[in-house]
Amino acid sequence: MSNVQHSDAVAPSAPDRVALPEAAVSVEGLGKVYRGSKRMPEKVALKDVDLTIPRGALFGLLGPNGAGKSTLINMLAGLVTKTRGRAEIWGYDIDRDTRMARASIGVVPQELNIDPFFTPYELLELQAGLYGVPPAERRTMEILGMLGLADKAKAYTRTLSGGMRRRLMVAKAMVHNPPVLVLDEPTAGVDIELRQQLWTQVKALNEAGTTVLLTTHYLEEAEQLCDTIAIINDGEVIACEATGKLLQRLDHKELSLTVEESLSQVPEVLRPFGPELAGGNRLIFRYRANESPVADLLDAINRANLTVLDLRTEETDLEDIFLQLTRKKS
Repeated sequence: MSNVQHSDAVAPSAPDRVALPEAAVSVEGLGKVYRGSKRMPEKVALKDVDLTIPRGALFGLLGPNGAGKSTLINMLAGLVTKTRGRAEIWGYDIDRDTRMARASIGVVPQELNIDPFFTPYELLELQAGLYGVPPAERRTMEILGMLGLADKAKAYTRTLSGGMRRRLMVAKAMVHNPPVLVLDEPTAGVDIELRQQLWTQVKALNEAGTTVLLTTHYLEEAEQLCDTIAIINDGEVIACEATGKLLQRLDHKELSLTVEESLSQVPEVLRPFGPELAGGNRLIFRYRANESPVADLLDAINRANLTVLDLRTEETDLEDIFLQLTRKKS
């Protein structure tokens, strides 16, 4: 991955700026309402969204189906018109500086829109031409090499595996060297090995300077990859924090102890810890992670003359927080 170019530069057709923007993407009061009809009421897709994606971030945008993720992405890409508000990409207003804003973003959609009768090389050359990249400035083979597709440059895309086609979609989005790359569910339907390969390449792009906006339903991926995560639900951003801070929202741990003895009730010495007795020989202790009573708990286990067969701990993860925040109120 040493040949990945730093993406702090804007798209090739864009003029040099004196200073790089602090925010790769800035959204203020962005709203979208789809008109209704005689049969269908109007649909509010986005409700005055405020969002800032710092330059150089690997930013996760999560939310259930229909939450407004795709609407937001399509508005940034110029595929959907906004109802109100404003948005900037790399410092360019999507309305006043439409051409420069679009040149500053590359979008990898969920759908695989690849012509099966073109080769990867031909597709990237065509895409570069659509963006007005002069032939002398095109990096077709370099980009294919970045994504492990150099040896497939002349093969018809219909012969590529699903994982290779996903990587080719990323390559298409990079032909104009955008400083902002949007990945909309890029690993859907990709096996574990290819998913890991794709994330290795995405992380390398990010480390080289490309700001990455990722939407995914694989919460574990977002937790491991993203430095900042926003959660959107019913068209509203309900959380936007550094990943570590977001995980602290549910500061809970669970300790499960399986003992050799069969228990009909919780031993007296363990009752102050409030354990749950499960299955006759398993004790479940729940506590705040910053309390860490494990040493005292194990001492109490010893005083109760119990023999520990197994010990397991579980911590809050992003999925717990996601479900808590997006759970509809009854």
